[in-house]
Amino acid sequence: MLPIVQGQSGLLEYKDSWPEIEFRGANQDVYFHAWGGDPQINRYIQWAAKQVKQQYQINLHHVKLTDTSEAVSRVLAEKSANNNHQGQVDLVWINGENFAAMAKHQLLEPHWALQLPNFSLTDPDNNPAMTRDFGVPTQGMEAPWGKTALTFYYDNLVTQSPPQTLQQLSLWAKQHPGRFTYPKPPDFLATSFLKYALIVLNSSQSEAIKSLLYQAATTQSQALLLPVLWQYLDELHPHLWRKGRHFMSSGMALRRLMGDGELALAFTFSAADIPAAVARFELPGSSRSYRVQDGNLSNIHFIAIPYNAAHRDGAKLVVNFLLSPQAQAHKQQANVWGDTSVLALSKLTAEQQTWFAPPKQSHPSATIANQAISPALSEPDPSWSKVITALWLQRYGVME
Repeated sequence: MLPIVQGQSGLLEYKDSWPEIEFRGANQDVYFHAWGGDPQINRYIQWAAKQVKQQYQINLHHVKLTDTSEAVSRVLAEKSANNNHQGQVDLVWINGENFAAMAKHQLLEPHWALQLPNFSLTDPDNNPAMTRDFGVPTQGMEAPWGKTALTFYYDNLVTQSPPQTLQQLSLWAKQHPGRFTYPKPPDFLATSFLKYALIVLNSSQSEAIKSLLYQAATTQSQALLLPVLWQYLDELHPHLWRKGRHFMSSGMALRRLMGDGELALAFTFSAADIPAAVARFELPGSSRSYRVQDGNLSNIHFIAIPYNAAHRDGAKLVVNFLLSPQAQAHKQQANVWGDTSVLALSKLTAEQQTWFAPPKQSHPSATIANQAISPALSEPDPSWSKVITALWLQRYGVME
């Protein structure tokens, strides 16, 4: 067992030398279980695989998931079978509810993130968001990978005045019947939209009641917070695409409806999706991106190592590379992924800081309007995603 000490961030960390990890981790096959539904993200992981192959002779395999719960179930099944050392999942891209579930069942390697030299570039001592996932302390079980925020986009030829608030969205939908919808839960984009609505609709409640969103959902807190959400959706659904009787399965399907001209308003959690899709002629050139004025749901996404990963040292080398200024700057480019970096610029050299300078926008769709006046909304406690999904399916799922 490696010695453990108290780290600067108040977390326990292994005192294992990085050169020793590099020696053991080189020449390994690392299996990275990550969502595979976006071609841009898949290409970025392929690029990262080439880099770690050159640096460490690591073969990084992207195991493409349709839902992260697939990886969670695999690790849980391995634990039930007493496979505690040769797990098939070396890395998993998770956050929120899936992280909480894996941590609860002790399915994650503890303390490892603080071993990474590049983790310090996130400035965790002055940036607590780097060590909290949907409000839950990560305790070194995850390393941050990127930042995202809910971003809306619309067809400028159909509407020049897109809705700026949730209440305006309801009115807009009535004026443009069938031109807006959202995916079906438990899709991540679907639950994100519903959580955004839940937070905004309860914004006039007392602080004591609003704070319940950041605690585990109970029967009492659900009764206080959920009725306004169901009332809003009951009024909105008849004006959605196919009158709210059918919902697409994913954000990718939502974007296809925009590309086909069936929708005039949609949203994404990756702002760079829009200019990239325009460049690929998957969206019309009249597409425009913006942030609504009543708040944008924001979160940091993470990578974790299961407790029984067969190639944990190789996995640490991969994650350390993904946290490097080179990898983070490449990922932030709109034509690569457009995922916002988790690195603190103050921790970088002057030259490295120039890598993150925003490029000149070549198309209006690449410019996010209203960033300054759109407050960031923190993710609720992970339990709310599960509750909202279950109750939404009970109320609306049978209509399909």
